[in-house]
Amino acid sequence: MEQTLLLIKPDGVKRQLTGEVLARVERKGYVMTDLKMVMATEELLSEHYAEHREKPFFPDLVTYMTSGPIVAVIVEGARVIEGIRSLSGSTEPTLAAPGTIRGDLGRDWGTGQIENIVHSSDSPESAAREIGLWFN
Repeated sequence: MEQTLLLIKPDGVKRQLTGEVLARVERKGYVMTDLKMVMATEELLSEHYAEHREKPFFPDLVTYMTSGPIVAVIVEGARVIEGIRSLSGSTEPTLAAPGTIRGDLGRDWGTGQIENIVHSSDSPESAAREIGLWFN
């Protein structure tokens, strides 16, 4: 079975949407094989978002991702990577389709601050690397 990493970001945890997100994953038929709540460190996020380290938005991303607890989940199932990404919706909540996590629950404050609730791995290689980082 394929595995992926799903993160419920600090905005999702703060707004008490963890149960809603996990219920959607379960209703889709995927299995959660590990789950934990963590306070991410700058070091962990620097590794997780390595491709973004030199981008101008990186410091704001780290500030956002260290602003509260994150729920990290290993999700397993057939074609789970693309399935969870489809369930998550577009990274821009305003454009995310209704029925997706971000479309129904995400927020765009119009100030550059976007709360898009979740992160999920985008490929088998990313999933393996990210699971290794969050569940070492």
